[in-house]
Amino acid sequence: MVQLRTQLGLGVLIAIAVAFAVTAPAAPRGVEPGDPSVENGAYVFDAAGCASCHSAPLSEDRLILSGGKPFDTQFGVFYAPNISMHPIYGVGDWTLADFEQALRQGVSPDGQHYFPVFPYTTYQNMRDQDVRDVWAYMKTLPTSDQPNLPHDVAFPFSVRRSIGGWKLLFMPSAHVDIADRGQYLVDALGHCAECHTARNMFGGWRRGVWLQGGPNPAGPGKIPGISSGALDWSPADIAEYLSSGFTPEYDVAGGEMVDVIKNTSRLSAADRDAIAAYLKRVK
Repeated sequence: MVQLRTQLGLGVLIAIAVAFAVTAPAAPRGVEPGDPSVENGAYVFDAAGCASCHSAPLSEDRLILSGGKPFDTQFGVFYAPNISMHPIYGVGDWTLADFEQALRQGVSPDGQHYFPVFPYTTYQNMRDQDVRDVWAYMKTLPTSDQPNLPHDVAFPFSVRRSIGGWKLLFMPSAHVDIADRGQYLVDALGHCAECHTARNMFGGWRRGVWLQGGPNPAGPGKIPGISSGALDWSPADIAEYLSSGFTPEYDVAGGEMVDVIKNTSRLSAADRDAIAAYLKRVK
């Protein structure tokens, strides 16, 4: 009996050690050295929708990235953090390497996993140049001394180490070599799948219904599909909607799409056309 207990105890310790190892954050990928372009960084900032999540709710200045916007999910309520360049309350003491690790791997400078409500599952596909440029642009923006709000997430979902296991199971491999401009804007910068693809009970994408819409995680209603099989708009209709917010039926964008249109309307007409062309190819 004593021997059996010893073996069981050893088995438990081994299981804990293995779990601890496999849920550890991955090694940083890093960014190739190069000269940043603040101009391109401003464009990437809009394409990636940074202000939509990180500006304070009801703020008149979208470029003050003080955070605080709530995201209501089945796992709890998450609050967007302050990502202004304030050295205490924001990310002002981060390096480019810290920023890249957070953006593309979902890992904080102190080695903690970020919850996947932060769309690093999509941002991981961003190119080095765009990562470098948006970081340079963010350094030019105003600072905010707004402290971060604590997430309202119950156990066991509040255990950040478990996110390492979630990443192993549900975070797809990165594709930083996406050549098609429309796909890059949709599947990397725009992170459209974060809302427009249904998820399983653990919050992982259901890859078989890519961009086909799904339940609204914040409550009643449905997020519409934007794949070619779910949306019968023409490419010109899609491009116009991304520019003005008007649908072919002369309705206007509502809900979270209002902020999305604020971003896509700042893109070039060629990029909006590229997005439309790619969405018409997604089945």
